[in-house]
Amino acid sequence: MDVRKKPEHGWIEVITGSMFSGKSEELIRRIRRAQIARQKVQVFKPVIDDRFSHDHIVSHSDMRIASTNLRSSDDILRAVEAETEVVGIDEGQFFDLNLPAACNTLADRGKRVIVAGLDQDYLGRPFEPMPQLLAIAEYITKTLAICMVCGDPANHTQRLVASGERVLVGATGLYEARCRHCFDPTLANVEKS
Repeated sequence: MDVRKKPEHGWIEVITGSMFSGKSEELIRRIRRAQIARQKVQVFKPVIDDRFSHDHIVSHSDMRIASTNLRSSDDILRAVEAETEVVGIDEGQFFDLNLPAACNTLADRGKRVIVAGLDQDYLGRPFEPMPQLLAIAEYITKTLAICMVCGDPANHTQRLVASGERVLVGATGLYEARCRHCFDPTLANVEKS
């Protein structure tokens, strides 16, 4: 989406898919194009995501853009300045369930809101609040990775370590992309004592 908007018209764009599918890379690309167009942008990511950098969104291919770490969607609403035209949010699945309402508020204020995040967790279940964002977004981009087992298009994130925690922040070594056929959600299940 590289649309120049009227100041009073806002909308929501969602970039979603599995890990290693280029979501953050696409978010960074869109933000950079807005900057080239001399639009005022602000970029946010959740505090929990400190894998590659504390103050940048960093893609697996090492593309990066400066960002601000925040704890909640209410923090995003408070941090967005009146003159901001484009709001970028990475790792939307790590924000609270109020993120869709916060994005709606920003879009209603005339902001272009771009959110990237996983649509499914490691068990293949919808990863809230992303499904709710998908329902209200004007534009949706579904990205696919390459299955690390067979090379087919991959829509799932395979957890490679045993953990019953829904949120286990990590990258290569903890997760890999898998297609529908090669995905096995039982690999990461552990007995809880």
